[in-house]
Amino acid sequence: MNYIQQAYKGKTELWMFILTAFLISGIFILNFILYLFTSEEDMEAAYAMMNEIPANINLIINLIPFAVLLVLLFVFVKFVHQRSLLSLTTARSKIDWSRIAFSFFLIVFLTVGSFAFSYYSDSSQIELQFDPLKFAILFIISIILFPFQIGLEEYLFRGYLMQHLGIIVKNKWFPLLFTSVLFGLAHSANPEVAEMGYITMIFYIGTGLLLGIMTLMDDGLELALGFHFGNNLIAALLITADWSALQTDAIFRYTAEEATSNALTDIVIPVLIFYPIILFVFSKKYKWSGWRSKLFGSVEKPRAEDYKILESE
Repeated sequence: MNYIQQAYKGKTELWMFILTAFLISGIFILNFILYLFTSEEDMEAAYAMMNEIPANINLIINLIPFAVLLVLLFVFVKFVHQRSLLSLTTARSKIDWSRIAFSFFLIVFLTVGSFAFSYYSDSSQIELQFDPLKFAILFIISIILFPFQIGLEEYLFRGYLMQHLGIIVKNKWFPLLFTSVLFGLAHSANPEVAEMGYITMIFYIGTGLLLGIMTLMDDGLELALGFHFGNNLIAALLITADWSALQTDAIFRYTAEEATSNALTDIVIPVLIFYPIILFVFSKKYKWSGWRSKLFGSVEKPRAEDYKILESE
């Protein structure tokens, strides 16, 4: 059984999917609606008000809802759909923690290396603001709460929605594309979008597509979880900016009042060049094959002898 077929290990009634998807996605839906109907002046005022809150407190306020929603998602999967959390995570017999670790350290290495190159090439708009105490608090908050934030996004978009949409439409390409676009829209209210323009959505949707391809090709969320956690953790710890979604006591601060970065080099090139390289690394390490089938193939209900409804787990 492949990753999407894991949904058949539990109850798959349509009303269960609609109820769960609506309740868990509510925060993203509400955020998107508010963004659509809020004026630019009100958005700027809201961002300014958030910036007045101490950075670490602000981070906690932003991350706590993700922990609540992730627990709620697990409750619905376990007790409404009556399936195991393992089936929501991977098609393997157990979670492969080594995959999570490899993906985590790969993106950390690439991100820190890229930043180091940029910093030593031109540091005129980057200042060191390292405060040992504030950074230690930030590190503790990040290690504790970011797993809930990235966990919710991965288990919701690449996990629950991808699996259940797959068994509804009976293919893999639609849930892959749909969840990638939805992932991008969920980040549309981030300050970076208002600052740099809608070209930023290429990055968010492209990242969603990257994580979705990882999940389908590897038959599990492990690589996506590690990648997402490493990306968000380093984003919080390494550098911050007044116009970024993450306001933290990071090691460095981008001092430019506006995002003056080149969209081609900072957004398009990573998505079109670096993301395919990352997929190439994973494909070689984990010996991926059958790309056409795994990304565009049909989804069929397994035979009765191939699965069972998990009622007691």
